Amino acid sequence: MKKELKAQLIDSLSEKINNASHFYLTDIADLNAEATSSLRRKCFEKNIQLEVVKNTLIKLALEKADGDFEPLYNVLKGSTSIMFTEVGNAPAKLIKEIRQKSEKPLIKGAYVEERIYIGDNQLDALSSIKSKEEVIGDIINILQSPIKNVLGALQSAPNTIGGLVKTLQERAE
Repeated sequence: MKKELKAQLIDSLSEKINNASHFYLTDIADLNAEATSSLRRKCFEKNIQLEVVKNTLIKLALEKADGDFEPLYNVLKGSTSIMFTEVGNAPAKLIKEIRQKSEKPLIKGAYVEERIYIGDNQLDALSSIKSKEEVIGDIINILQSPIKNVLGALQSAPNTIGGLVKTLQERAE
Protein backbone atom coordinates (compact mmCIF):
# COMPACT_ATOMS: atom_id res chain seq x y z
CA MET A 1 0.00 0.00 0.00
CA LYS A 2 1.33 3.43 -0.93
CA LYS A 3 2.14 5.96 1.79
CA GLU A 4 -0.44 8.41 0.42
CA LEU A 5 -3.17 5.78 0.57
CA LYS A 6 -2.14 4.77 4.11
CA ALA A 7 -2.18 8.41 5.21
CA GLN A 8 -5.68 8.86 3.77
CA LEU A 9 -6.87 5.68 5.46
CA ILE A 10 -5.38 6.77 8.80
CA ASP A 11 -6.96 10.22 8.47
CA SER A 12 -10.33 8.70 7.61
CA LEU A 13 -10.17 6.23 10.50
CA SER A 14 -9.03 8.94 12.91
CA GLU A 15 -11.96 11.13 11.85
CA LYS A 16 -14.39 8.23 12.40
CA ILE A 17 -12.93 7.69 15.88
CA ASN A 18 -13.35 11.39 16.69
CA ASN A 19 -16.93 11.46 15.39
CA ALA A 20 -18.03 8.14 16.91
CA SER A 21 -19.54 8.28 20.35
CA HIS A 22 -18.51 4.68 20.96
CA PHE A 23 -16.37 2.04 19.32
CA TYR A 24 -15.37 -1.56 20.00
CA LEU A 25 -12.21 -3.41 19.01
CA THR A 26 -13.16 -7.02 18.35
CA ASP A 27 -11.69 -10.29 17.13
CA ILE A 28 -13.77 -11.92 14.40
CA ALA A 29 -11.00 -14.17 13.09
CA ASP A 30 -11.88 -17.82 12.48
CA LEU A 31 -15.50 -16.98 11.61
CA ASN A 32 -16.48 -18.75 8.41
CA ALA A 33 -17.91 -16.83 5.45
CA GLU A 34 -21.53 -17.49 6.46
CA ALA A 35 -20.99 -16.33 10.05
CA THR A 36 -19.08 -13.24 8.90
CA SER A 37 -21.82 -12.36 6.43
CA SER A 38 -24.46 -12.84 9.12
CA LEU A 39 -22.47 -10.62 11.52
CA ARG A 40 -22.19 -7.87 8.90
CA ARG A 41 -25.92 -8.09 8.16
CA LYS A 42 -26.83 -7.84 11.86
CA CYS A 43 -24.43 -4.92 12.31
CA PHE A 44 -26.11 -3.13 9.41
CA GLU A 45 -29.57 -3.77 10.93
CA LYS A 46 -28.46 -2.32 14.28
CA ASN A 47 -26.71 0.69 12.70
CA ILE A 48 -23.24 -0.56 13.66
CA GLN A 49 -20.42 0.06 11.21
CA LEU A 50 -17.98 -2.89 11.10
CA GLU A 51 -14.54 -2.48 9.55
CA VAL A 52 -11.56 -4.82 9.43
CA VAL A 53 -8.34 -2.79 9.61
CA LYS A 54 -4.70 -3.62 10.23
CA ASN A 55 -3.54 -3.13 13.80
CA THR A 56 -0.79 -0.68 12.88
CA LEU A 57 -3.28 1.54 11.05
CA ILE A 58 -5.71 1.42 13.99
CA LYS A 59 -2.89 2.36 16.37
CA LEU A 60 -1.78 5.26 14.19
CA ALA A 61 -5.39 6.46 13.89
CA LEU A 62 -5.87 6.22 17.68
CA GLU A 63 -2.66 8.21 18.21
CA LYS A 64 -3.86 10.86 15.78
CA ALA A 65 -7.41 11.02 17.20
CA ASP A 66 -8.49 13.38 19.95
CA GLY A 67 -8.38 11.60 23.29
CA ASP A 68 -6.14 9.26 25.25
CA PHE A 69 -6.55 5.76 23.82
CA GLU A 70 -3.18 4.41 24.98
CA PRO A 71 -4.68 1.56 27.07
CA LEU A 72 -6.16 0.14 23.84
CA TYR A 73 -2.73 -0.18 22.15
CA ASN A 74 -1.93 -3.41 24.00
CA VAL A 75 -4.99 -5.23 22.61
CA LEU A 76 -3.98 -4.58 19.01
CA LYS A 77 -2.63 -8.06 18.35
CA GLY A 78 -3.89 -10.67 15.92
CA SER A 79 -6.91 -9.97 13.78
CA THR A 80 -8.80 -6.83 14.78
CA SER A 81 -12.01 -5.31 13.54
CA ILE A 82 -13.53 -2.09 14.74
CA MET A 83 -17.23 -1.45 15.35
CA PHE A 84 -18.50 2.13 15.35
CA THR A 85 -21.87 2.85 16.94
CA GLU A 86 -24.03 5.64 18.31
CA VAL A 87 -25.62 3.41 20.96
CA GLY A 88 -23.01 2.34 23.52
CA ASN A 89 -24.38 -1.08 24.37
CA ALA A 90 -25.57 -2.16 20.89
CA PRO A 91 -22.37 -4.01 19.84
CA ALA A 92 -22.11 -5.75 23.22
CA LYS A 93 -25.71 -6.93 23.00
CA LEU A 94 -25.14 -8.11 19.43
CA ILE A 95 -21.97 -9.98 20.40
CA LYS A 96 -23.74 -11.56 23.35
CA GLU A 97 -26.54 -12.70 21.04
CA ILE A 98 -24.11 -14.21 18.52
CA ARG A 99 -22.02 -15.86 21.24
CA GLN A 100 -24.96 -18.07 22.19
CA LYS A 101 -24.16 -20.06 19.02
CA SER A 102 -20.44 -19.34 18.52
CA GLU A 103 -17.28 -18.55 20.49
CA LYS A 104 -16.52 -15.46 18.43
CA PRO A 105 -16.55 -12.47 18.13
CA LEU A 106 -14.47 -11.54 21.15
CA ILE A 107 -14.19 -8.07 22.63
CA LYS A 108 -10.59 -6.89 22.81
CA GLY A 109 -11.42 -3.40 24.03
CA ALA A 110 -14.05 -0.71 23.85
CA TYR A 111 -14.50 3.02 24.22
CA VAL A 112 -17.99 3.62 25.62
CA GLU A 113 -19.36 6.66 27.46
CA GLU A 114 -15.89 8.26 27.51
CA ARG A 115 -14.45 5.24 29.30
CA ILE A 116 -12.13 2.47 28.11
CA TYR A 117 -12.93 -1.19 28.73
CA ILE A 118 -10.29 -3.88 28.16
CA GLY A 119 -10.94 -7.57 27.62
CA ASP A 120 -13.74 -9.94 26.77
CA ASN A 121 -14.65 -10.28 30.45
CA GLN A 122 -16.26 -6.82 30.15
CA LEU A 123 -19.04 -8.12 27.87
CA ASP A 124 -21.71 -8.22 30.60
CA ALA A 125 -20.77 -4.77 31.90
CA LEU A 126 -20.85 -3.30 28.39
CA SER A 127 -24.19 -4.87 27.50
CA SER A 128 -25.79 -3.54 30.70
CA ILE A 129 -24.74 0.08 30.11
CA LYS A 130 -27.80 2.16 29.44
CA SER A 131 -27.90 4.47 26.46
CA LYS A 132 -28.58 8.16 26.89
CA GLU A 133 -32.16 7.66 25.65
CA GLU A 134 -32.77 4.83 28.15
CA VAL A 135 -31.52 6.96 31.06
CA ILE A 136 -33.72 9.89 29.99
CA GLY A 137 -36.71 7.51 29.76
CA ASP A 138 -36.01 6.18 33.27
CA ILE A 139 -35.82 9.73 34.66
CA ILE A 140 -39.10 10.68 32.97
CA ASN A 141 -40.80 7.60 34.41
CA ILE A 142 -39.52 8.42 37.89
CA LEU A 143 -40.76 11.99 37.61
CA GLN A 144 -44.15 10.94 36.23
CA SER A 145 -44.89 8.41 38.97
CA PRO A 146 -45.88 10.90 41.75
CA ILE A 147 -47.91 12.96 39.28
CA LYS A 148 -49.83 9.86 38.17
CA ASN A 149 -50.64 9.03 41.80
CA VAL A 150 -51.96 12.55 42.48
CA LEU A 151 -54.03 12.57 39.28
CA GLY A 152 -55.45 9.15 40.10
CA ALA A 153 -56.46 10.33 43.57
CA LEU A 154 -58.04 13.50 42.18
CA GLN A 155 -59.99 11.58 39.55
CA SER A 156 -61.35 9.11 42.08
CA ALA A 157 -62.21 11.85 44.61
CA PRO A 158 -65.56 12.90 43.04
CA ASN A 159 -66.78 9.30 43.13
CA THR A 160 -65.66 8.93 46.75
CA ILE A 161 -67.27 12.21 47.84
CA GLY A 162 -70.47 11.40 45.93
CA GLY A 163 -70.63 8.00 47.61
CA LEU A 164 -70.15 9.55 51.05
CA VAL A 165 -72.88 12.13 50.47
CA LYS A 166 -75.28 9.43 49.26
CA THR A 167 -74.51 7.22 52.28
CA LEU A 168 -75.01 10.11 54.71
CA GLN A 169 -78.25 11.05 53.00
CA GLU A 170 -79.55 7.50 53.29
CA ARG A 171 -78.65 7.37 57.00
CA ALA A 172 -80.47 10.65 57.63
CA GLU A 173 -83.70 9.24 56.23
